[in-house]
Amino acid sequence: MRSSPRLVRSVEPTPLSDRAIEDLSFIRETMARASTVTSVPGWGGVLMGSTAVVAAGFASLQARPAEWLAVWLAEAVLALGIGGLAMVRKAGATGAPLGTRAGRLFAGAFAPPILAGAVLTAALYRVGRVDSLPAVWLLLYGTAVTTAGMFSVRAVHIMGLCFMVLGAVTFFSPPGWGDWMMAAGFGGLQIGFGFLIARRYGG
Repeated sequence: MRSSPRLVRSVEPTPLSDRAIEDLSFIRETMARASTVTSVPGWGGVLMGSTAVVAAGFASLQARPAEWLAVWLAEAVLALGIGGLAMVRKAGATGAPLGTRAGRLFAGAFAPPILAGAVLTAALYRVGRVDSLPAVWLLLYGTAVTTAGMFSVRAVHIMGLCFMVLGAVTFFSPPGWGDWMMAAGFGGLQIGFGFLIARRYGG
């Protein structure tokens, strides 16, 4: 009994060169995933930006500095919660663990500017300079995202630079523009880059 030609072709071994190329591609992909934090959440960023726009409108209605500050601190806690939860969910969905060396470097680069912002918030509120806080927050958040973005996708790094530029501009803007600059940064930039990250980097 003679074997079918089609059957004979199907059991032929894969050429060694093809297997080597496949293995090399797999290794490169694995190394790239391990050296870059790809779980920065795009849709989470869109949601964070949306709550910031609402917070900016609500904060602009507050007459007292303490109440204005309370609105933005509540928004900061909410945004951090949304971002953290979305990042964990995306990491789980994409199989990109956060505990890698790149993940630790990302967190280590993000935290110091945020802590500096917390200290400056208390200091400026104490001396009655809450009008300077929008510029400080935008600049330091941008610094945190820019430095952490060195260990993530390129869009994150660029978003951080945009925040830094907006923060620098806010320092020289009229004090009454603070909430709108915050809406443009924590709202507009976060939403715009959130959509970009979601479309290009899997959610």
